[in-house]
Amino acid sequence: MDTIALFGGSFDPPHIGHEAIVGALRKFKDIDKIIVMPTFLNPFKSNFYAPSSLRMKWLKEIFSEYNNVEVSNYEALQEKQVATIETVKHLLKSYKKIYLVIGADNLASLHMWNRYEELKELVTFIIAPRDAIEIPKGFLRLNVDENISSTNLREKVEISKLPKKCAKEIYNFYKENHCKTQ
Repeated sequence: MDTIALFGGSFDPPHIGHEAIVGALRKFKDIDKIIVMPTFLNPFKSNFYAPSSLRMKWLKEIFSEYNNVEVSNYEALQEKQVATIETVKHLLKSYKKIYLVIGADNLASLHMWNRYEELKELVTFIIAPRDAIEIPKGFLRLNVDENISSTNLREKVEISKLPKKCAKEIYNFYKENHCKTQ
């Protein structure tokens, strides 16, 4: 197992779009393993709604029956914002090649990521389409068609957009905690 796809994010809440991304990644013949990496706190955000331990629990449940999919607690255990470059360097101690999966909505700010110039030399980007955003040449495009936003789900929690394995628990958490963005 030399090649991984790193799929990081807040997953606050996890939704069927995240499941679709992992499902599409499993079709890549070059990828030996998919590592789903929830953040403790996204470097571009000032807060989270569900604690990282709860997001980890949900993700482990959602992906428990998927072969070659690991939910990693590396960033969550840091209990701080962790730049993607730090996670990539950590993973390169164990793997030879990393595909980094991001949503197309991140393309506009990619140049602002911590040590982006170094990061782009270490990974191959795979972009998940979002909001009809143009994906430039030089990036691999992931074949998914789920345009769901965790931010929008916190505003209006729809159980049909949540992974079946723990949909009720996720739904109840966000409803009970009135997780609306500012």
